Amino acid sequence: MQRNHTHDPAAASWLPTANAAGCDFPVQNLPFAVFRRAGSDEAFRGGVAIGDQVVDLAALAASTGLAGLAREAAQLCARETLNDFLAMGPKAWQALRHAVFALLEQDATPDMVSIARGCLVPMDAVEYALPNRIGDYTDFYTSLDHARNVGALIRPDDPVSPNFRWMPIAYHGRASSIGVSGQQFHRPMGQAMPPGATAPVYGACARLDYELELGVHVGVGNTQGKPIPLAQAEDHIFGICMLNDWSARDIQFWEMNPLGPFLGKNFATTISPWIVTMEALLPYRQAWTRTADEPQPLAYLDAEGNRQRGALDIQLEVALQTAQRQNNGDAPARLSRTSFRHQYWTVAQMLTHHTMGGCNLHSGDLLGTGTISGPSPDQAGAIIELTRGGSLPLTLEGGSGTQEKRRFLEDGDSVIFRGWCEAPGAARIGFGECRGTVLPAGAWG
Repeated sequence: MQRNHTHDPAAASWLPTANAAGCDFPVQNLPFAVFRRAGSDEAFRGGVAIGDQVVDLAALAASTGLAGLAREAAQLCARETLNDFLAMGPKAWQALRHAVFALLEQDATPDMVSIARGCLVPMDAVEYALPNRIGDYTDFYTSLDHARNVGALIRPDDPVSPNFRWMPIAYHGRASSIGVSGQQFHRPMGQAMPPGATAPVYGACARLDYELELGVHVGVGNTQGKPIPLAQAEDHIFGICMLNDWSARDIQFWEMNPLGPFLGKNFATTISPWIVTMEALLPYRQAWTRTADEPQPLAYLDAEGNRQRGALDIQLEVALQTAQRQNNGDAPARLSRTSFRHQYWTVAQMLTHHTMGGCNLHSGDLLGTGTISGPSPDQAGAIIELTRGGSLPLTLEGGSGTQEKRRFLEDGDSVIFRGWCEAPGAARIGFGECRGTVLPAGAWG
């Protein structure tokens, strides 16, 4: 896929809000979600973001604004999930995105503007559902900086396991507890081994954490037993969202000897509703490099295209809104900022490795990138890194009330992720918001 007219930084829309400085959803973006009018009994259906509006793809499919493959794609987007649309593949994804661009760009004909305007729903009047029927969810572990930071807390003498540098490590997550932005969940209960104790205790998680990740939505699946070569991997990826892999650290560290995460991870995962397509992300590609002192990937995880443009410069920010700040009318406190370009493995390498043993992925499956941390302390993607395992509490800046501190998350805390891309010669595009809120432990505890 090559850059084209939809990436032109000079392109504008006839919708003024799409041209505003800092807008996440200009005409160069056009991400997909599933929505309905808030509080209604309407069926959920696909939509495309533009400015402060949602293009109702069910209404657009029923209009005269689309034809051919674009119309067929919109008809599948009119369903309650995007799975069937994703299964159509890159040609259909591009046909629909380009057709919507033509309806929304500044040079659209009056007839086209009239059709598109009739399909708009104000974004502040909608609610979202998960965009796909997620059959399977796999969470990776692909940030070397995160591995070093957390590994030093668990295994000071050997923080990064040898296999990390040779393959994208992952575990199979729980799809049933994935929710869309705005998700609220109860603090999990479980076993933990207190320091110095000889027997575990049962109770509410005391070391609740977030993990700043991206979610990768699988577009076209593969046949069982037929791996996806690295050079073809991105033909199977529809797009990317933000993802919060909530983590109960005390439960997780006790249970992870010798197997992987289980109850410490399966109680909640939050994703942002909007999927930014791989086509929209083309201007923000960068070379993927591996320094000479690091092991070079095995042949199946190496390809010239991946080295030339496998990395993605997606800027990411974490903020925390506490109950006190909310009551005082204060803005959320920013905790960290980083970029996905620091990740040790690319999304294409993750997908290829996932299928190498013969595993069959399905349209709508979700991959988590693993926590995204950068090389400096203020670029950490989890609170356990920022506080060094809770030993150095964070002071939340900027509040008008009593200054608050955090070692780990407390009840009533809302964690907010935001992501965006900007580069010379390209428009700024964004991912919207990914927000989740911690409630007290459930009554069953």
